[in-house]
Amino acid sequence: MTRTALITGAAGGIGRAVATRFAADGYHVVGVDLADPDLPGVTGHRADVTDGAQVEAAVQATVDRFGRLDALVTCAGVTEGRPLDETTDEQWHDVLTANLTSVFLCVRAALPALMAGGGAVVTLGSVLHRTAAPGLPAYAAAKGAIAALTRQLAVDYGRHGITFVTVSPGWIRTPATESRLSGDTDLERLRESNPLRTLGTPEEVAAAVAYAASPEAALLTGTELVLDGGASVTSPASLLRDGHRERLGLPPR
Repeated sequence: MTRTALITGAAGGIGRAVATRFAADGYHVVGVDLADPDLPGVTGHRADVTDGAQVEAAVQATVDRFGRLDALVTCAGVTEGRPLDETTDEQWHDVLTANLTSVFLCVRAALPALMAGGGAVVTLGSVLHRTAAPGLPAYAAAKGAIAALTRQLAVDYGRHGITFVTVSPGWIRTPATESRLSGDTDLERLRESNPLRTLGTPEEVAAAVAYAASPEAALLTGTELVLDGGASVTSPASLLRDGHRERLGLPPR
């Protein structure tokens, strides 16, 4: 029987690549976003994932149309922020609601369908809850909480045959990332920051998500897959000293 997946944030960036990958893998795919994903093989469903009633309606529409739900992938979110002393109450809550509360609402709505036959939940985290970047306290807090929530859910619902995994990308070449780069110099610095000398693509993240949600990953649960080319395990000092840079295969400064 054909498996069914519901993907949030499917209209752009990583979510779009995930929806495309799942459709290519033969799933019935429902792409949930504020805008129609307009992708081949993907059924678009417009909804605000911060609204519980709309989320429940999206899950129900998926089950009504395809008769089952096998995978939920929560890609929707925003990358916004400012230093804590400049963050208003409203800004703090907006970022946590978009990134964290949306995951809570989606998983809660999907659980009855997933418990009926087992399945997988893949949440999108970020390495920025492991290695901080300036000016993103609410975003980092939300992504750290997503990883913690995912581990907790693995414990609570594993007996129903549901796996829970967080996929945490580093710098990925999405339009949002490109808009933050100041030309080739920034791009080269980011490449130097990880041992593989590359930035990931949305398609590479989608491949990891597809594996985490697949029957082949039946024992993968309560854990986090970090996709950052090794940046989070690289000492910044190694990028500063010429002796270290030579060992890493980098040109001297």
